[in-house]
Amino acid sequence: MRVFLAGASGVIGPRLIRLLRIGGHEVAGLTRSAEKAAWLAELGAEPVVCDVFDAQALTDAVVSYEPGAVIHELTDLPDDARDIEAFRERHARIRVEGTHNLLAAARAAGVGRVLAQSVAWPMPPGVGADSVAELERATLEYGGVVLRYGQFYGPGTYYTDRVPGEPRIEIERAAEATVDALYEPTGVLVLTDDGTVRADAAAQAAADADEAEADATNPDAANPDAAKED
Repeated sequence: MRVFLAGASGVIGPRLIRLLRIGGHEVAGLTRSAEKAAWLAELGAEPVVCDVFDAQALTDAVVSYEPGAVIHELTDLPDDARDIEAFRERHARIRVEGTHNLLAAARAAGVGRVLAQSVAWPMPPGVGADSVAELERATLEYGGVVLRYGQFYGPGTYYTDRVPGEPRIEIERAAEATVDALYEPTGVLVLTDDGTVRADAAAQAAADADEAEADATNPDAANPDAAKED
């Protein structure tokens, strides 16, 4: 398959290029940095230098590549985690405007498969939560797959030498799970170190766990006949 990877020079992008190439796929790697084009070529991708906010140029790039799938790993995050708050508006913009532009380009190219990066943890009310909700809404409306990743950790992430709290996923495992999701039907996938589950399945599992805990603390709930005998 020909895969158009948006955000190819980000933390997960190079790993995806490697795994996709191992799997026999051809990859176009989108980056806004001309300086990174040669590096992406060395990794085995066809570099595409384009600003995702230039909707026409992006559409032209995707249409000309004729991909069978688009993977959306676009972010606008600082190198230092302490600066995340200062980048919140910028990151929200790429989640909304960048996503809309990329989906419009995919639609113009007749792409049937779209995967988009989201997060597996609840965000506080505000522009961050709103932008995540819009990214997921637009992706699902397209018929794509939302990838709710746990917090990345490992080389090149914010957590290079320690493990973050849950939900979390080691960066190599995240890349592997993403490639595995390439043929998944539309829906929301939650990707953590515990594996990949559909969001509705995760919700049901949580409900089952809550019910089991309630049964354990309430003998009558665990044994309905006991209540009848009283």
